[in-house]
Amino acid sequence: MDNGVSAGSTASTSTLGNIALGLTLLAFGIGHTGVIDGVTAANSVSLATYLGGLALFVLGVLEFRAGDGFNGTAFAGLGAFWFTWANGADAKVSADAAGLFLVLFALLGLTLTLAAPRGPFGQGVYALFTLTLLLLAIGAFADSDALGKAAGWVAAVGGLLAWYGATAVVAGWPAAFGRGSRRAAVTAS
Repeated sequence: MDNGVSAGSTASTSTLGNIALGLTLLAFGIGHTGVIDGVTAANSVSLATYLGGLALFVLGVLEFRAGDGFNGTAFAGLGAFWFTWANGADAKVSADAAGLFLVLFALLGLTLTLAAPRGPFGQGVYALFTLTLLLLAIGAFADSDALGKAAGWVAAVGGLLAWYGATAVVAGWPAAFGRGSRRAAVTAS
């Protein structure tokens, strides 16, 4: 790629990255909850491979190219997580190995939580992602299906939050909470 050619707007790639994260996390979460009969986390493997894995990784590289180190790290790291998880979902590994994998990527989630912009669409999404992985890891170590279901609900909420935050940017919906956002909404009316 020629250095004079733009790699794209960081705002558009970060919005697309957050939509990809939201949809993947939502599908992954719903699969773990068991709320839809016959839908499991394994059913989200294709989505996790291509949207959560490859697309997020490519968007991360584009974010690095545009000079955004945080979104570059977040999307490339999460892309690696989803791609690796999806490709190992059917593999026969021990519960302890699966738990260790989840703990290691929970550390990435913690890093992203601490570095993200404050608020529900930044730190909130990454905190829920981290909590999801920790609950799944503890569930794997303790052989607890209940913790897996709880993690699914946390992931689903995190996915909805990421999706809403990105969709709000595209659709011009409110993306702030609190008094200031209500005043702005009243003033804009």
